Amino acid sequence: MEDSYVTFLVLGIVLVVVDGQLIYHSGKGYLRRAYDDEQAAAMMRLTAVLFHLVVLGLLALVSIIEVQTGDPVKNVVVKLGVVLLLLALAHGVTMAILARIRDRQLQEQLADQMAEEHRIYEERHGHIGEPRPAPKIESPYSPT
Repeated sequence: MEDSYVTFLVLGIVLVVVDGQLIYHSGKGYLRRAYDDEQAAAMMRLTAVLFHLVVLGLLALVSIIEVQTGDPVKNVVVKLGVVLLLLALAHGVTMAILARIRDRQLQEQLADQMAEEHRIYEERHGHIGEPRPAPKIESPYSPT
């Protein structure tokens, strides 16, 4: 019993760490389009820490669940199956969060860029804060 428990924990921790590292390295490249290198790395460190804490907590909870298949190896396999499903769920949620963070940042950058281009356009055409004069229309009936 004790050997299967330790085997489960070691395999579970290895799976979580490997997946967490994949998320960290891939996510950093993914966020670089929206953030500079330093910001992307900082954002991914925070995300990776959160991912590891959540999934390791789930692993700890699954580790105390009693599974009785009659074979210690099958017990470990069943528990690892549950951990893999939870890991897949956590991975998907993390990817969705990263996509949302990136999309929001790209939208802010686009809005800032459009506002700057509008400001430059207004400066070039001399319309900042000035009311536009009404066009002069000469009537053919007005005295000259």
